[in-house]
Amino acid sequence: MNSDSIPSVGSSRPPAPEQCAPPRVPQRVPRFAVPLGSCDCHIHVFDDATRYRLAATRHYTPALCRLDDYAPTARALGVDRAVLVQPSVYAFDNRALVAGLADRVLDCRGVAVVPADVSDAELDRLHAAGVRGVRANLVNANGLSAADALRIAPRLRARGWHLQLQIEIESFAGFDEWVAKAALPVVVDHFGLPVSGDPDRAGFRALLKLVERGACWVKLSASYRFAQIDPAPLARALARANPERLLWATDWPHPGLGGVSMPDDVELLDLVAAWFPDEADRRRVLVANPARLYFG
Repeated sequence: MNSDSIPSVGSSRPPAPEQCAPPRVPQRVPRFAVPLGSCDCHIHVFDDATRYRLAATRHYTPALCRLDDYAPTARALGVDRAVLVQPSVYAFDNRALVAGLADRVLDCRGVAVVPADVSDAELDRLHAAGVRGVRANLVNANGLSAADALRIAPRLRARGWHLQLQIEIESFAGFDEWVAKAALPVVVDHFGLPVSGDPDRAGFRALLKLVERGACWVKLSASYRFAQIDPAPLARALARANPERLLWATDWPHPGLGGVSMPDDVELLDLVAAWFPDEADRRRVLVANPARLYFG
């Protein structure tokens, strides 16, 4: 780590944001036949910082990664669709997201971040741009709180949207009650950021029960972020619970790695074949589920 990132003893200056490296461009194709209509359900776009200002309280400074920069990766993966997710570094400013949706490089939908007092006109504008959900990031700053997400849930429900959460499932007490109050589709990022590869831990077991009864969706994404955890038992437990509530994603361009090695996106997709040996289940996760949630 650069010494400029570490405040001196007694200093109130926060650590400097991590400068992100650009993603790797895949050098091969997946080891299985990727079905037509497959979707990468969680990518980010980062445009010119002089045009789209970054939040001062951000944890990282992204590399310039527009949707057309993702196109070679999409071709290597064999995906036809993607979901653009508003990153924390833009807080409530969705302009870069909307610009990415307008690029038409491939078929995309969006998940925005909005304040609790967002106007109906703004929600309608975002819907017309291709947004189909709102994200509450409870791990990083610059977004909705869990309470504010519940306050706007009725207006999202009226538009056929969903709520996407980045949470640490082990520390979200009463998550099942929260989902019931939301009364609309809830999508959990990145396996719920587990602290263990044991699917029988209480927090993850509660998530499994929600998935089993169709009350919650889970993104099989960013497993490289918890490098000391084997995601396979978690993925297989989720598959046994309900493969119709699972989504797959790369988390391209992998911002804020914090020292974790830059992943290979094709290797991430190859994990789907290992976790879902049944071709029908792979089609559900890659094609049918995202089509129903984002493109229906």
